[in-house]
Amino acid sequence: MRSTRSATAAGLLLVEAGLAAFGVAAHYGLTAEYGDIAASALEGWMRGFTAGTGGIALVLVGIAAVPAWVVSSRMSMRLTAVGIPALMVVGMLVVTPAALQEKIEVQYDGTPQCVSGEDAAPGPGSRAQHESQRVLESIDHVGYFGGGGGSGVGGCDREFILTEHVDALSDYRVALAAAGWRVVEDQADHLRAERGGMAFEVAVCDRGGVVWAGRRRDGGRTACDRSSEAVTGTS
Repeated sequence: MRSTRSATAAGLLLVEAGLAAFGVAAHYGLTAEYGDIAASALEGWMRGFTAGTGGIALVLVGIAAVPAWVVSSRMSMRLTAVGIPALMVVGMLVVTPAALQEKIEVQYDGTPQCVSGEDAAPGPGSRAQHESQRVLESIDHVGYFGGGGGSGVGGCDREFILTEHVDALSDYRVALAAAGWRVVEDQADHLRAERGGMAFEVAVCDRGGVVWAGRRRDGGRTACDRSSEAVTGTS
């Protein structure tokens, strides 16, 4: 009888451990796809529970732990049944930074991208995009760039996200000077630099900002969309 109970308890513990492993894997996958790269590991972990996935996984593992506890005749097995949910929660916290880093590597670029791989035949818009791209590639950038923004004959603007607290404008001043650009406008949350016939602008927004590159005669479009908070940690 004791051996039968032990075998049953061992099977239930395996089921519980499998559910816990699935919960950690699901948290990793969802964070890597939808996580906020501007959030800390703790914030990313808490978002998993806020969204409901972490809570559902914990409930399922907890349900599996109850019969494992009841059937187990050994204290070590009972402690294992109780410990698996705790280990799952800790595991979710541990894998969160790696998941957020994967999202950065897959969904973001360190340099704004204005020219797509589907660039059509040469024309005014295409030439302007390539000009803007050359400007943006001449500067060391701050933060990470997703797909938000627009490009055309009026230049190219792209949103960026900051994953740490930095003085973005200060860093851009240094980068622009090193690349031979001259700052012509310098405000608390915006600056503009010019070199030859081209111009570059950057504006600081919530947890990130917007950069723009185009021809010198153009005014730029570095405006933060405060109403919809376009610059966020998700994409």
